[in-house]
Amino acid sequence: MRNSDQLDVGRRRLLVSTAAASLVLAAPTLIGLGGSASALAKMGFGNGKEKEEEEGEVTPPEDLMREHGMLDRILLIYEAGLRKFADRQDFDPAVLTDAAKIVREFIEDYHEKSEEEQVFPRFKRAGKMVALVDTLLAQHQAGRRVTDVVLQYAPSSARNEDDRRRTVTAIEQFIGMYRPHAAREDTELFPKLRGLVSEHEYDAMAELFEDKEHQLFGDDGFEKMVDRVAELERRIGINDLSQFTPK
Repeated sequence: MRNSDQLDVGRRRLLVSTAAASLVLAAPTLIGLGGSASALAKMGFGNGKEKEEEEGEVTPPEDLMREHGMLDRILLIYEAGLRKFADRQDFDPAVLTDAAKIVREFIEDYHEKSEEEQVFPRFKRAGKMVALVDTLLAQHQAGRRVTDVVLQYAPSSARNEDDRRRTVTAIEQFIGMYRPHAAREDTELFPKLRGLVSEHEYDAMAELFEDKEHQLFGDDGFEKMVDRVAELERRIGINDLSQFTPK
């Protein structure tokens, strides 16, 4: 390569490096001026707003609905226990007790408290779906009474016929109530929550849910609870999802 060519290449590289450095230095100024999303996109930094939305927090309805998903997995564990009782199969009823403990700790004392403190009052203040909210609240209270029965009688249900009967009745009641309960919340109540609050209040609610979860269960509290549920599924023999596929 000739000396003149080498000089041209060097100049081009210097210009590119200088331009890139200028863009980086200019980015904070653009952000401060409120034009970060469009300006950074035009400058080659990508669309900052879209990136932020992709990595955004889980919304309040999404948070509550994924917790319903975990509840449904617990109901499947309960149903597996009922089948084993009906078939007189030998299994450790501690699985049912441990499932009821998760219901008490995570569903009743956290998830439902969040609904009762943050969701239900907003509908009542707005005069929206009040009858439904009253029914849902009454079912929360009934569910806690039923969970008390499972926690009391499930540990001795393998050896005591009366305790087994009480456990089976309580679990049937719990499943029979919570399937329609969660379905009604997911399809009727939660979708309307966004229309009752401001954007700021909506975001603050999401942060409150997350902070409360971390306070009660530590970092990754939801994931830890899912792991506990998965272990119970393994213990009672329903961890292989393919077994539910029709033949």
